[in-house]
Amino acid sequence: GGAATAHSTSAEAQAKGTHRTTAEREALLLRLGSMLEPTIVATAAHVEKQQARTYEEIEADMLAAEAEAEGEERADEHADDDDDAAPVYNPKNLPIGWDGKPIPYWLYKLHGLNLEFKCEICGNVSYWGPREYERHFAEWRHAHGMRCLGIPNTKQFHGVTMIDDAYALHAKLQKDAARRAWNAEMDEEYEDSAGNVMPRKTYEDLARQGLL
Repeated sequence: GGAATAHSTSAEAQAKGTHRTTAEREALLLRLGSMLEPTIVATAAHVEKQQARTYEEIEADMLAAEAEAEGEERADEHADDDDDAAPVYNPKNLPIGWDGKPIPYWLYKLHGLNLEFKCEICGNVSYWGPREYERHFAEWRHAHGMRCLGIPNTKQFHGVTMIDDAYALHAKLQKDAARRAWNAEMDEEYEDSAGNVMPRKTYEDLARQGLL
């Protein structure tokens, strides 16, 4: 008898718990319903209104939305233009890269762009970095400067930047060329009947004197 009573009590407790859980869920749903009621009513009204709209009204709204989107896009572009027009922060006066920003300082030092090379022949123009300096000897400005000095811009003058040095080297090269030039009277050799070899000038002088 006791076991049956205990079983009955347990079943009643379980049933009460189930009823309480159900009641709590119903109360929660009622609260959610009351909270969402304005949204539900507004949504239903919007749907009814959309169903009652004419094609012209729908098209007008679409055009208005497109115009608003275009206006926002133009505003974004204008903001980007303002950003582009803003001055670039460049306290070290570094060269500007392809992206419109100063190149990294480590790259600046790596290429020796902090080294200045002046060329008097180019009108005291400064070239920054060994690469630009070496390249300028074959470019139009240096070639024009050499032409103004009356000196050919040949490879012998590569590395010469001072006007006096260019004139001095040009004079030396001309002297060396003259020394190496062929002198027919002195360099051409003749042989007499006795087998003596002599310069052409000596041979001709002896021949005129009848000594050969």
